[in-house]
Amino acid sequence: MAKSLYETLEISENATQAEIKKAYRKLARKYHPDICKKPECEEKFKEINAAYEVLSDEEKRKQYDQFGDAMFGNQNFHDFYQQQGGANVDLDEILRNIFGGGFSGSSRRQSSGFGGFDGFGGFGGGYQQPDLDIHARMTIPFNVAVMGGTHSVNINGETVNLKIPAGITSGKKLRVRGKGKSYNGQRGDLIIEVEVAPSPEYERNGNDLIKTIDVPLKVMMFGGKIPVQTLQKEITVKIPKNSKNGQKLRVKGYGVAGKGDLYLKLNVVLPKVEELDTELAKIMEEKLPDKI
Repeated sequence: MAKSLYETLEISENATQAEIKKAYRKLARKYHPDICKKPECEEKFKEINAAYEVLSDEEKRKQYDQFGDAMFGNQNFHDFYQQQGGANVDLDEILRNIFGGGFSGSSRRQSSGFGGFDGFGGFGGGYQQPDLDIHARMTIPFNVAVMGGTHSVNINGETVNLKIPAGITSGKKLRVRGKGKSYNGQRGDLIIEVEVAPSPEYERNGNDLIKTIDVPLKVMMFGGKIPVQTLQKEITVKIPKNSKNGQKLRVKGYGVAGKGDLYLKLNVVLPKVEELDTELAKIMEEKLPDKI
């Protein structure tokens, strides 16, 4: 979990209050606009003060340690601050809305001992709610993705049963309300990105499915019927006379969620010569054409 406020003060997440205060004073002295005249020092000074306001307060630090940069929309604090408008926003007000309670004026703090700097607040600004959603990825079986159903996922020790809509594809996201993180009486959602496992039997093309089936040579040559197991049920398929290897037969309504079609790709299975009747094998060797 990213915690960029500690990076702003150039300290570790295990820093003591004394170390936090020491780091703050060092950086505040370096970037105080009365000393540093570079344009970027103003914003850097505000970031340092804001980070110190949070980390020097036990309650606010505890909140931040729990959620980290999720409180800034999963951005590091610098990017969050820039997105809010940089020096043109009242950062105190934004942090007050996020963490609650009173702020002593992070952008106007005088505790560093440098008088004469009256700060940058008072320009107004928006408030961005912390991101309480939990994001995860999940692989689901091919047949569940095609036909729909339920699938279970374990999040933080809790088993959540997900309803999978028929026809879902990889990259789609499912939202489960109220299964995210909690903060100030609010509860985020669980958002799961779906990855569909490949199938050893089927290929998918939009709402259509393709399945290769083995067909005996006799049935390919003279026609016949063979059983085929589909995702819905077992069906009987009529193989036309003089069918060709690789030829596709269309079965309407047996595709994805009953919307598409199933295409059966014929694969001829040749008998072994030694398993044929001796006389038949001899006749076939003599009579079958050897040219296309």
